[in-house]
Amino acid sequence: VQLQASGGGLVQSGGSLRLSCTASGIMFSHYDIDWYRQAPGRQRELVATITSSFNSNYADSVNGRFQIFRDNYMDTVHLQMSLLKPEDTATYYCHTVHRGQAFWGQGTQVTVSS
Repeated sequence: VQLQASGGGLVQSGGSLRLSCTASGIMFSHYDIDWYRQAPGRQRELVATITSSFNSNYADSVNGRFQIFRDNYMDTVHLQMSLLKPEDTATYYCHTVHRGQAFWGQGTQVTVSS
């Protein structure tokens, strides 16, 4: 199982970015996919989840600003981030669980300047 994350970068406060996570080695459409983030000196936190049934959930801190959606034809989940704030600065990781084991993407850095 491999998760390949991409799309991070540097953006000004109020700007937008789209992260992507492409999976291989799993029957992608059957899996829930999450995005987590970790800022320096802080614990990794769950940002958003999209289930195999296309249901989505968000952390309170990003609800209304971020949108998670999936493309099962491309085995890819996207995280559309809008109205970005400096406190959104972190390394973002995609994640899934396969046969009881957690799998993580390599992380993509998002930096929001004030």
